[in-house]
Amino acid sequence: MQKRIAFVGVGALGGYVGGYLAHAGLDVTLIDFWPENIEAIRKRGLELDGVTPEEKFTVTKAKTMHATEVQDLSRQKPIDIAFVSMKSYDTEWATSFIKPYLAPDGYVVSLQNCLNEERIAGIVGWGKTVGMVASVISVDMFEAARIRRTVAKGGDKHTVFRVGEVHGRITKRVEELREMVAMIDSAKTTTNLWGERWAKLCQNGMKNGVSAATGLTGSDCDRNDAIRRFSIQLGGEAVRVGQALGYDIVKIGKMEPETLARASEGDKAALDEIESILRPGSNVNPNPRADIQRPSMAQDIRKGRRTEIEFMNGYVAERGAYIGVPAPTHTKLTEIVKKVERREVSAAPSLLGG
Repeated sequence: MQKRIAFVGVGALGGYVGGYLAHAGLDVTLIDFWPENIEAIRKRGLELDGVTPEEKFTVTKAKTMHATEVQDLSRQKPIDIAFVSMKSYDTEWATSFIKPYLAPDGYVVSLQNCLNEERIAGIVGWGKTVGMVASVISVDMFEAARIRRTVAKGGDKHTVFRVGEVHGRITKRVEELREMVAMIDSAKTTTNLWGERWAKLCQNGMKNGVSAATGLTGSDCDRNDAIRRFSIQLGGEAVRVGQALGYDIVKIGKMEPETLARASEGDKAALDEIESILRPGSNVNPNPRADIQRPSMAQDIRKGRRTEIEFMNGYVAERGAYIGVPAPTHTKLTEIVKKVERREVSAAPSLLGG
């Protein structure tokens, strides 16, 4: 019998992945808290786009629910797999929201930035918690029911989806999830969920808040010498915190974690290597829209929304304080982005010395 799948949160990433799975014929229900988004999907379908003509299509097969309608699930077949695709600060209540409708062997997948598995497990238990990292995917919901991907698909160059159990063993359900998302892009199961998660956190920590604070695109941040060095400092600090916590950190894009850490600590050879990777035009997965693309946190600032800065750079700083490895650049960036978020200052390169 086909599994019943729900996506709690139909923003850029949840809508992209959920839309693809629905288009492939899986039993998908899209649940969102933005009424206009659900109404637009019902009216004209969920429009997905990418960098090739084959990636442009409209999803018409997905079931939809607004938050006010979710109680109807109590009279329907239970949910086998619930993807939580909300911002990190909404993790707990979104998990609590879907928990009553899970099947006895149902589980929740964190398809999010940051490390939210512990928050999910606090609601449904560790046995019902699975992690999924979406790496270098860059999707943007630019208006209701319209999502575009701004980087090429990974293929054999880069593994986009990494699916893992919190205990590190390969199970039937993570294999099942890998097969699902492999219909979208390259995918693998991993025995090292935490190392994968921390590598993604390092990458996000170098990009998201920096773009939010400066108002620049990711490429423009990398072109600016001072801002690029600031990002490298963020990356190196995050690596050292993760290492102290015992994580086996995988490569951060094309960057070796140890090389990134040494670059942030004044090793010239390491710095030259990292800078050659970061300069625009040398990315693992070239972005044809790089000159207009902004990371999700910068998009949040432009839309007047709350950011995930406390769960990203703030989290690195907090974990560093806990383990005794200072991360002052993360603390500084967190403070700056919160000021920009509260509109106490305007985003500008000068905030980071650029």
